[in-house]
Amino acid sequence: MRCRILALVLTIFFTGAAGAQQPCAMKQRWSDDPPYSMKLADGRVVGIYVDLLREALGRMGCSTVLVEMPWARAVAELQAGRLDVLPGMLRNAERESFARFAPERWHSRNLLFAHVDAKDRWPREKLDEIRHSGFKLGAQIGVKYGPDFAALDSDPGFHRLLELGSSRMRLWQMLQKHRIDGLIADEWTARYELARLGMQDEVRATGIVLSVEAAAIAFSKASVKADFVERFNAVTEAMDREGRYRAIVRKYTQESPAGN
Repeated sequence: MRCRILALVLTIFFTGAAGAQQPCAMKQRWSDDPPYSMKLADGRVVGIYVDLLREALGRMGCSTVLVEMPWARAVAELQAGRLDVLPGMLRNAERESFARFAPERWHSRNLLFAHVDAKDRWPREKLDEIRHSGFKLGAQIGVKYGPDFAALDSDPGFHRLLELGSSRMRLWQMLQKHRIDGLIADEWTARYELARLGMQDEVRATGIVLSVEAAAIAFSKASVKADFVERFNAVTEAMDREGRYRAIVRKYTQESPAGN
């Protein structure tokens, strides 16, 4: 009888010890969205979000398991707890019911980029100046660029200066051919694409900021505890102090984040 009890105790002990030593692996969504996440020719998945989370979670003793999936499915998987972490999620009350959000310290801006040959027509302070300068603006169909653009979008006169395109790459090509003078784009996406198109000397970021959105990191409440997110917050704060965010952004955009 004593032998059976001892065997049971040892089984429970070693089972518990094995469970405590199980590696920490966080399932993270990615999609082809350079420079935030992308697959290289050798099959490696890299990018700003990928590198940031890989380093932050690595400092916590965790690995990342990258899962490619469309956005809508990723939100549903996060809610169900089958996905642990989803970068780039905008915070709202509905999502807070199923996600824990890390502090929104990594920002991405929508800026007006313009051809240097059109500098005499660049707006200086506000986007609505283009109504008087004749600046031809490109924008993607269905993309929201912030309240200033939305206000102008209801003006028929503004639409005469607006060229809508289905893809940003098509708009860059139109800019290169001087069919438009500029376009609105995410700051880091634009710098990455301009470098690869060889247009970085032809196009500059103007001083016009259309929106500043925080790139929130969302963790599933169903699979990630609150204290884990608190530890993650401390780690990313340390990374900011050390300049790791600036270094990772510079790696993919050849620029450091504005204001740093």
